Amino acid sequence: MGERWVECVPNISEGRRPEVIAAVAAAVQAVPGVHLLDCSSDPDHHRTVLTFVGEPEPVLEAAFAVVRTAAALIDLDSHQGQHPRIGAADVVPFVPLRGVTLEECAQLARQLGQRVGEELGIPVYLYEAAAVRPDRKNLEAVRRGQYEGLKQTIESDADRAPDFGPRWLGKAGAVAIGARPPLIAFNVYLTTDDVRIAQKIAVAVRHSSGGLRYVKALGLSVGGRAQVSMNLTDYVQTPVARVVEFIRREAARYGVGIERSELIGLIPQAALNDAAQWYLQLDSLSPDKILENRLAAIERGHTAEPGFLERLAAGTAAPGGGAAAAYAGALAAALTSMTARLTLNNARYADVAERMTAIAQRADTLRQELERAVSGDAAAFERYLAARRLQKDAPAAQQALLAAIETPLHVCRRTVEVMTLLVEIAEQGSAHGIGEAAAGMWLAWAALRASATNARLNAAQLGSEAMARSKLIELDTLTQQAEDGVERILGALQRRARFPAGS
Repeated sequence: MGERWVECVPNISEGRRPEVIAAVAAAVQAVPGVHLLDCSSDPDHHRTVLTFVGEPEPVLEAAFAVVRTAAALIDLDSHQGQHPRIGAADVVPFVPLRGVTLEECAQLARQLGQRVGEELGIPVYLYEAAAVRPDRKNLEAVRRGQYEGLKQTIESDADRAPDFGPRWLGKAGAVAIGARPPLIAFNVYLTTDDVRIAQKIAVAVRHSSGGLRYVKALGLSVGGRAQVSMNLTDYVQTPVARVVEFIRREAARYGVGIERSELIGLIPQAALNDAAQWYLQLDSLSPDKILENRLAAIERGHTAEPGFLERLAAGTAAPGGGAAAAYAGALAAALTSMTARLTLNNARYADVAERMTAIAQRADTLRQELERAVSGDAAAFERYLAARRLQKDAPAAQQALLAAIETPLHVCRRTVEVMTLLVEIAEQGSAHGIGEAAAGMWLAWAALRASATNARLNAAQLGSEAMARSKLIELDTLTQQAEDGVERILGALQRRARFPAGS
């Protein structure tokens, strides 16, 4: 695998014919550089979820192969299943994993959408981060009325016109293509066959009807059991354990319980760690307490970027200032986790323990992202240098330059988020950790300013003034947010640690 990893998780409307599922999986595996990680099917949902990873370009090719193969083998006119759908290849999301931003995944989604519309003649709707219309960010809005409803309205209703492709539906239906962060597809089976109970619980738990944030839910009848079918779109902010316990309490109101739960596709290790921490009440559990993580660190030879400081000092063009900035941001995120856990270990701050747990977990994720950006920045710069040798104003060079801007901009976004968490800790957390919180703030501030400088230098070389302007506007906004964070940290130091004003 390379330095840039993208995940794609297509959902196809077939869960009963093994030969069709095998053909779609084979289409993925036929693309060099793509790794099929999982293929989960359910006959009641009449749906299969594939998960594959690779570099962006091969993953894009594999995603196109999925849509083409599914469209050729699946007839929506004869399809009946529990799960909502609009097409043979129903949804195709791209997910950033390593060295790739969400915006780059959105660009991949748009490229795929245009190709599917033009080459396959299938209507395409862009959703989530790839959406070009605000009313289509939510997948539920795109899939409203399902295949049958869309077939009746796509030609006559302007609001249902696709982003790409024709304004009519064939037997392959339409496809929703998007970009999103990682999510967990998670189902809970109840000890009843009464689907009305599952539907009531789904209403209670999903965010759109007043339930838990980052939870989407439906109540279905699957295999003779009532099922609460869910997508957990941010497992850090709303952990899996919290969702399960919410459902357990709601089910008890109707005199039923949880029979079992089910995972569709893959789950991040951090989500399992969090569930173990919650159920075992291991408040001080951190990633470095897990044996396999320690062994992996030994195998890498270093807990962060192997030999990074030595390579930084070597006098080569990369790694350089951008990688060093990401490294500083990772250090700031590590201090954020540390200070949040210091608060967790102090009984005096029990009232903010839940929030500090969430902060520590989010900071762990940010640290990992910023660690990956250390190598990602160097790789982006090297790709730009290689493209520039061909011709400075060539499309390839401009595209590589855009990536070289997006990487430090991504570091800026993440370090501002780190600073926001540090402000919460400094204002609400243990007073014993306020010095570390301030140290983290200054590291994050240095990371932001250094990354912003790199992004501005690269933006000055972009051929498109409009594109450069949009990047600069975002940098200005992030810098202002960071300055506000610094002021709040200094204020907390003065109030809580008697730090001299102006120091």
